[in-house]
Amino acid sequence: MQTPDPYQSPAPEEEDWLAPQPRPARSFEDLSGLGVRLTWVAGLLLAISAFTDWYVGSGPGPTTSVIGWHTGALGKLVFFIGLAVLALVVLRESGIELPATVPESLVVIALGALSTVFVLIRLISVPDEFFGWRGRGIGIFISLLASLVVIVAGLLRAGEEL
Repeated sequence: MQTPDPYQSPAPEEEDWLAPQPRPARSFEDLSGLGVRLTWVAGLLLAISAFTDWYVGSGPGPTTSVIGWHTGALGKLVFFIGLAVLALVVLRESGIELPATVPESLVVIALGALSTVFVLIRLISVPDEFFGWRGRGIGIFISLLASLVVIVAGLLRAGEEL
């Protein structure tokens, strides 16, 4: 009988590199912070979008635009709603929470719905002082999208609270 050579290593096992590798499973716990992150991103975008062009027009001179802040009270209210959404996130992160009878997700949804209504009013009805500017700028559509994302973020947060 032969004794094994102590200096000889066993034959290495070959890996099947063509075999599919298992993927890590994603659970709902991984998405727990998505609502909060989406809330502050959408609130920041909503606040900034009040300073983008909502109406554009061209005449014999250069193309001009009107930012949301200069469209009247509704443009300013969209900015302050964006700041209110950001304030809710900052207050929650600093440890200050709303009373239990007022769910934070409901407040976020209400603010998003309110800003959506304000932006839709400005999208449909151009103020009389900007009658020559019939074109809508990209900023009003960014505001509308940000308002809808605030609503979605509030719905995600409502799902997290359950």
